[in-house]
Amino acid sequence: MRLDKFLKVSRLIKRRSVANEACDNGRISVNGRVVKASYDVKVGDRIEIAMGTRTVAVEVLQVAEAVRKDDASAMYKEL
Repeated sequence: MRLDKFLKVSRLIKRRSVANEACDNGRISVNGRVVKASYDVKVGDRIEIAMGTRTVAVEVLQVAEAVRKDDASAMYKEL
């Protein structure tokens, strides 16, 4: 699954267009490398999101195309 879609489906970022823009601006890194929105997310990846003064680090636990709102937080673990 593409990184921008994963961020939207997991509800780490509200909209896919915002996730795509964050990737283009270099605010999202996976496993220590800044990546593009087309990066293929895999289980075990460590994603860091820099938004403003706050940085959120998560580890991918599962990848699913569609998830209910209540189950979205099960897709990742905050570090």
